[in-house]
Amino acid sequence: MERKQFELGDVVQMKKQHPCGSNEMEIIRMGMDIRIKCVGCKHSVLIPRAKFEKNMKKVLRSKSSETSGSEM
Repeated sequence: MERKQFELGDVVQMKKQHPCGSNEMEIIRMGMDIRIKCVGCKHSVLIPRAKFEKNMKKVLRSKSSETSGSEM
């Protein structure tokens, strides 16, 4: 199975939603653990990378695609 591609600054959709009702999270720190911040209420959570990769559905907005269009 192919590993999911994500990078710092991406907004991702998670399988379970946050208690505030939003299931969109922004990646704000990457390493062995990943810190994600809820887009709805700005609460941040540090979770192990393996658990993050298992619970992430897809990348909604990629940081690299936003910046690549404005480099001209």
